[in-house]
Amino acid sequence: MSSSEKVSVGIVGASGYGGMQLVRLLSDHPQVELTYLGGNSSAGKPYAELYPHVGHRIKMIVEPIDLDVIASRCQVVFLGLPNGLACNLAPQLLERGCKVLDLSADYRFKDLDTYQAWYKTERTDQDTNAIAVYGLPELYRDDIRRAQLVGCPGCYVTASLLALAPLFKQGLIQPETAIIDAKSGTSGGGRQGKINLLLAEADASLGAYGVASHRHTPEIEQICSKLASQDIRVQFTPHLIPMPRGILATVYATLRDPGLVRDDLLTIYSAFYRAAPCVEVLPNGVYPQTKWACGTNLCYLGVEVDHRTGRVIVMSAIDNLLKGQSGQAVQCMNIMLGWEETAGLPQLAFYP
Repeated sequence: MSSSEKVSVGIVGASGYGGMQLVRLLSDHPQVELTYLGGNSSAGKPYAELYPHVGHRIKMIVEPIDLDVIASRCQVVFLGLPNGLACNLAPQLLERGCKVLDLSADYRFKDLDTYQAWYKTERTDQDTNAIAVYGLPELYRDDIRRAQLVGCPGCYVTASLLALAPLFKQGLIQPETAIIDAKSGTSGGGRQGKINLLLAEADASLGAYGVASHRHTPEIEQICSKLASQDIRVQFTPHLIPMPRGILATVYATLRDPGLVRDDLLTIYSAFYRAAPCVEVLPNGVYPQTKWACGTNLCYLGVEVDHRTGRVIVMSAIDNLLKGQSGQAVQCMNIMLGWEETAGLPQLAFYP
């Protein structure tokens, strides 16, 4: 494909926060033409009615979801829908020749029994699921390059896996000791009205949820098990923090070799992510803050060793709506189409 030839791209589920980030990113992407915005409840509305701040740039109308219309206009389709809906659309879009990137959990699991057990949704698209590629570029870049269907991981999973991957891949930790303490901004809950996301409920408060039962747990375990070449179980506890966007995941695990020091771990992490333009391994004694990643597709990683307890502590900060969702999907699209991996993706936050 010629580098000067723009690719036509559509978004199904454009009205949510994930869809909004995609519209924002793709409207500035140098090699993309945004040709379709689709939705159900928002169909027929000008996009500027949903998000007035983009009205001077985005003149499109949200259209009903029509697969023939989508396929006639779009070479690439992003599915920004609730879990359990993309699996009804992706097989038909693939048959019509589209490349598909799914932002839901529908195509993140190789074992559909695990998906059905945790997401309470029956699936009949086993053949389609079998060709899906897990959309974490730092681990599966080569697979993504050849993919027609990518299941993009979400925010908690991305932050956790980027922190854990070198530890499991290099066999540095006692695998049963991995603990993930993660905190997310309220935009992770979507744009729907939810009591726990109301300002009066969330402001000036911090609390855990999904304790010992969050459905991102088996997804994290699936990838960690592949990295470690053995069955892995992790302890994952998410928390809601009163800020609009951002995730900080702090990972704890017991080192196999108590003689390892922070410099050793930093060398290992830097080597592991040397070809990862969206991961920044921070220097000695520098720990990431969510504000650094806000509005970017970057993951900042900080590493520390506690010799008193024999544990490694890894801190991972991302923007939950970008590297944790839509930005990651665009990063995957860039790889699928043979473009510069960071094309159209912000790499530096406005500060403060």
